[in-house]
Amino acid sequence: MSDLASRFRAAQASAEPIFWRAPSTPAATFRDLAAFAEEHDIAWDRYGERGAVEQLESEVAEILGKPAAVMFPSGVMAQQATLRAWCDRSGSRRVALPDLSHLVRHEQDGPRRVLGLELEWLTAGRETPSAGSLAKVGGRLGAVLVELPLRDAGCLLPTWDELVELSVAARERGVPLHADGARIWESVPHWGRSLAEAADLVDSMYVSLYKGLGATSGALVVCPEDLAVELRTWRSRMGGTLFSMTAAAVGGLSGLREHLASFGDHRAWAIELAGALHEHGISTFPEVPHIATFLAYAPGTAEEVNERVVAFTEARGIVPSGLWRDSDVPGVVETELTCYESAAARDPAEVARLMAEAVLAANLLP
Repeated sequence: MSDLASRFRAAQASAEPIFWRAPSTPAATFRDLAAFAEEHDIAWDRYGERGAVEQLESEVAEILGKPAAVMFPSGVMAQQATLRAWCDRSGSRRVALPDLSHLVRHEQDGPRRVLGLELEWLTAGRETPSAGSLAKVGGRLGAVLVELPLRDAGCLLPTWDELVELSVAARERGVPLHADGARIWESVPHWGRSLAEAADLVDSMYVSLYKGLGATSGALVVCPEDLAVELRTWRSRMGGTLFSMTAAAVGGLSGLREHLASFGDHRAWAIELAGALHEHGISTFPEVPHIATFLAYAPGTAEEVNERVVAFTEARGIVPSGLWRDSDVPGVVETELTCYESAAARDPAEVARLMAEAVLAANLLP
């Protein structure tokens, strides 16, 4: 870890964050989980059966309108198992997915090296998927993956019509359509649709328990009953059928009740913030955020901008953003902003002013 990153971590420990969520200690988190479990009379699972896991799987399947749900310890395992199961059924290891997909950029080539999948690009860069995208991928496919939203593109979402057309095209072609829905909880307000309507367009969907919902870990896949049987087998093969997943499941059950209704308001706040940032010379992508997470861009280099951010945090006791990184454009840096409760409790215009003060050199401020 660099000296600057070490300083930032030390300053964060006693500072008030604006973005993401205020950190909690393990002891406080476990107390909250215990209180929720006691209040709701939640029982232990054993090897992913019964108790909290069964309750969570039932609730998530109902919310998303799918026949079944299977809990996994991680989204990486959940999606790789799902794609492998679909590919075994289809008789092809070829999977079409975005080249910016989490599976491509953040999983150490696991889909290919661990499960032998062959990856084809459904989209390239900041491109939203469509029926036309799928038509360009010739040959027999085992599955198609769409990431909703495409996180490494600034949490970019296709239009509802594009998603419907992709769903129809996949079904006409006889190819299973799987959704990486790690942030689907936050995405449906963009379309003005329900979670069940979104899930109805795909054959299976992965959802995260800690992204958005705030659990300590965990993921689920919603799908048909017969695929769920295969996924439980793959979970066991991959070492994911733990003796107990109760703690993560309780976090998911709590998160559904605490956070699910808030994401529309968070998105609206993020849109206001983006507009205010533009007035200070900080641009965003998308220009109008699709969900409460988006990318911000400012002039400078990562070294100089991060020095200002760390110094601001140390001096003011407020964390104005995460650290910034150099973008593809020389002289421009970028960072990701996630607008949850700690952000939405503030005036977006004031947050934009604080960010500008922290990130931009004084002589650049209006």
